[in-house]
Amino acid sequence: MNATTHVDESRPQKAADRILAAARDLFYRLGIRSVGVEEVVTKAGVTKPSLYRAFGSKDELTSAYLGEYDARFWSLFNSAMSAHPGDPEGQLLAFVSGLAERTSKPGYRGCGLTNACVEYPDRDHPARRVPVENKTELRKRLRQMAKDMGADEPDLLGDGLLLLIEGAYITVHIFGDQGPALSLPDHVDRLIQSHLSR
Repeated sequence: MNATTHVDESRPQKAADRILAAARDLFYRLGIRSVGVEEVVTKAGVTKPSLYRAFGSKDELTSAYLGEYDARFWSLFNSAMSAHPGDPEGQLLAFVSGLAERTSKPGYRGCGLTNACVEYPDRDHPARRVPVENKTELRKRLRQMAKDMGADEPDLLGDGLLLLIEGAYITVHIFGDQGPALSLPDHVDRLIQSHLSR
């Protein structure tokens, strides 16, 4: 590959990166529906044609944002799993401890995927696809982890864990950075212990 080709390929990528970074910030802070294309391109320092060349439409940009958010979520989740191999209780407590810590940071607005589901109540809207797939997979994994822990009713425990996690995301909108989400690890631990016969 010659230098000219490399430069030509990098320009759209850099513009796309700036657009996605701007959308990531704006969509998360202000909500996807309330942010227009003009606001995104202004923050990114690009033109509307650059956005449409890179993403085609706001819907495609929204899909890219949600896909990136999904990837970051699983990176955090899998990191907690890797830190405690073969120990589903330890894995889960590591994940929810990290989540509780994130809820206390300035600017935290819960889960961007959960927020998207709230913004788009129409179950057929394309903006719900990635969030629903994420939450469905999380539910499946939590149920499996509950089974691996030896829970008497693993599906019930898995669903209870999901309710606690989603509750932590939502209560941040109500109570801010010092709300009940800070006690998430303790509640998760107590729920797990209540389902184990030891």
